[in-house]
Amino acid sequence: MFPTVSHFINYLFGVDIPLPFNTFGVFVALAFMAGYWAFSKELIRKEQLGILLPQQKTTIVGKPASKIELAYNAFFGFLIGYKLVYALLNYSFLVSDAQSLLISTQGNFLGGLFFAGVFAYWEYKEKNQHKLSTPKNVVETQHPHQLMGSLIVWAAIWGLLGAKIFDNLEHWDTFIQNPIDSLLSFSGLTFYGGLICGGAAVLYIAKKNGIKPLHMLDVGAPGMMLAYCVGRIGCHLSGDGDWGIVNLNPKPFSWLPDWLWSYTYPNNVANEGVEMVNCIGRFCRQLPQGVYPTPIYEVILAFILFLVLWFLRSRIKLPGMLFGIYLILNGVERFFIELIRVNSKYTVGGLSFTQAELIAVLLIFIGIGLIINARKYVHKNY
Repeated sequence: MFPTVSHFINYLFGVDIPLPFNTFGVFVALAFMAGYWAFSKELIRKEQLGILLPQQKTTIVGKPASKIELAYNAFFGFLIGYKLVYALLNYSFLVSDAQSLLISTQGNFLGGLFFAGVFAYWEYKEKNQHKLSTPKNVVETQHPHQLMGSLIVWAAIWGLLGAKIFDNLEHWDTFIQNPIDSLLSFSGLTFYGGLICGGAAVLYIAKKNGIKPLHMLDVGAPGMMLAYCVGRIGCHLSGDGDWGIVNLNPKPFSWLPDWLWSYTYPNNVANEGVEMVNCIGRFCRQLPQGVYPTPIYEVILAFILFLVLWFLRSRIKLPGMLFGIYLILNGVERFFIELIRVNSKYTVGGLSFTQAELIAVLLIFIGIGLIINARKYVHKNY
């Protein structure tokens, strides 16, 4: 396993380069990039078809930087400088435990002041270059794909927040014991929490900019499946705890690699299992028994489902239907993976289920409802 990028580089090239990047975080970033690509392609395609239309936006040009804009940039610059300079001056601490450094109150005050000045001056200089004696209103055309910058930022913020909240609800006992660490920890993210909260934020921003909800949902269907696929690669490579139940069954095929059937996740970033012999460092544990490597199963399944959705996107014309298919495929895939995946279970009326199983079933029914609605209201103005 590769809990950090440094572990991965050492595995490939045999050199130890201390870097402050964990593997899971890098793949979360790559997942957003994959989603950005797919979303942008769909927004452009739907605009070319006339399904989505550009919006006319009126902006004021020629105004100097306001005090509020200067203060905002100075504050943002201070936060960056406060942490960045301290991190560079304490690089070994950053490499050994970047999470603790970033969420602590420790920082470099002079570095914060320096960057506050740089950011404020940069804003002042930029606005001053375009300053007019009399500011004027300018009408600009905003194409749907130009919203992707705002969409991805809001999806990231609310998606990560939702993923953290749902994870703590799923592991309530651990959360109660140490709520502060549970909330601030970079590990422990629930996909469905991110999907619900991030999706809601994207729909809100899109609707404010003239994109109707069902069209935006259809735009996002392939991209969300691709992003999920990429994110799960990070789960597997880092060993973040999203693995399956113990699997002591013999391999069904001799050609199947051991790690694809039953794996102990050595050096897992979750630090679960037993101590490894002759291992030095923070990540020196592996599971005592092999488990189903469910993250890699989901990588394979999600990529296949992405290809299916990518193929269907230009063939399905009814608004909401593609997203309905996405919800059904997503729900079915996750429901069956949960059967061999380690997870907290709830018991209601004698029925035992996981949070993901419950949400997966709900998504399947919502997906069916969207498809019925799309077929029923073919001529409705969406």
